[in-house]
Amino acid sequence: MSSESHERILPAGELHEFVVRLWRCAGSAEAEARLIADHLVSANLAGHDSHGVGMIPTYIRSIAGGHLQINQHARLTKDAGAVLTFDGQKAFGQVAAREAIDAGIERAQRLGLAAVGLHNSHHIGRIGFWAESCARAGLVSFHFVNVTGDPMVAPFGGSDRRFGTNPFCAIFPRPGRAPLLLDFATSAIAFGKTRVAWHKGVPVQDNALIDAAGQATNDPAVMHEAPYGSLLPFGLHKGYALAAMCEILGGALSGGRTTYTETLQTSHDAIFNCMTTIILDPQAFDAPQMQAEAEAFVEWVKASPQSGDAAIQVPGEWEESNRRHRERNGIAIDRSSWNEILNAALEAGVPADELARYR
Repeated sequence: MSSESHERILPAGELHEFVVRLWRCAGSAEAEARLIADHLVSANLAGHDSHGVGMIPTYIRSIAGGHLQINQHARLTKDAGAVLTFDGQKAFGQVAAREAIDAGIERAQRLGLAAVGLHNSHHIGRIGFWAESCARAGLVSFHFVNVTGDPMVAPFGGSDRRFGTNPFCAIFPRPGRAPLLLDFATSAIAFGKTRVAWHKGVPVQDNALIDAAGQATNDPAVMHEAPYGSLLPFGLHKGYALAAMCEILGGALSGGRTTYTETLQTSHDAIFNCMTTIILDPQAFDAPQMQAEAEAFVEWVKASPQSGDAAIQVPGEWEESNRRHRERNGIAIDRSSWNEILNAALEAGVPADELARYR
C-alpha cells in the first residue's frame, strides 16, 4: 500500500478481501459479500472508479436509511418463455442483477434470444459488468437502464434536473479476444465521476454541468452541495433523446417506474435501478462470416492515420488497457474517498484496530 499522502494504492486481491470483510461485518452472507466485492473491484480495475469501491459509503447510508436490503434476492414475477421479469426487492444490485442476467443467459442459450426486465433493484453498478457476463457465454447483449426517482440530469433546453444518468450498454463477443463493449451514461459525465472530482478538488470537463441558476460550470461541488445544479446530457439533443428512451425502455418496460413527482426519492443514497436487457445468441443468425466481418471492420478503423498522440481504440479497449495496468500496479484511491470508505467500514462493524493498518 502506498504511503503517499494523496492516495492509497492497493493490489486488487487485497482490496477485494477488504470489501468482502466489510460486507460480512455489515451482515451480508458470504456469497453476497463476494458478489458485491467482485463487482466493485472489477469496476475499479476497468477504470470506472465512479462505480467501484467509492460506492461503499453510499450503500452503507442506504442501509441505514432503510432503503437497501441486505441478503435479499430477485424474485421472478413472470416467465413468458423468452421474456423474464424480475422484482429486485430492493436487494443489492450486484445480487439481483446477477440472478436476473444468469437466468437470461440460460434462456438465450436455450432459445436463441431472451429479454429480461429487472425493476426495484438497488444500484446495479457498472452495466458493462453484466454485458461482459453475456459475452463470456458467447452472447450479444443490449441494456437499457434508468435511475428511478433520482433526477440529476437536465433535459436538452431545460435548466433543472428531470431524469437520471440512464446508462446504455451493448456488447459483441469476439472468441479469443476482448469483446467490443459500449457502456456509457447518457449524461455528459457520470454522477460518480463528479464525486471523484469533488473529493480530489479538481474541475470537470466543459459542457457537463450547470449550477442551480442554470449557468454552465466546471465545479463538481454543484452536484454534492446545496444549492444543487444538474448534469447535462451528452451530445445535446441526441444524448437527451437516448436518455429518454432508456427511461421508458429501462423503467416502464421492465415493470418498474419512471421519474416524475410521485416517484421522487427522499434520499440521494436510495439509488434504485430498472434494467431491460436483450440477450442474443449470435450463432442463431445465418451469419457465418460474422466474426471475420467484425475483425475486418476493426482493422479498417484502426488503420486510419492518427490525428494526435493517442492511439485509435475500439469500444472496450480502454477498459482492457486499464485492467492490465491496474492488475499489475494496483488500484489507486484518492485519500478523501479512502477515508470515507474506512469510516463506512467502521460503521459497518469492522473493528477499529483492524482498520488501523489501512489508515
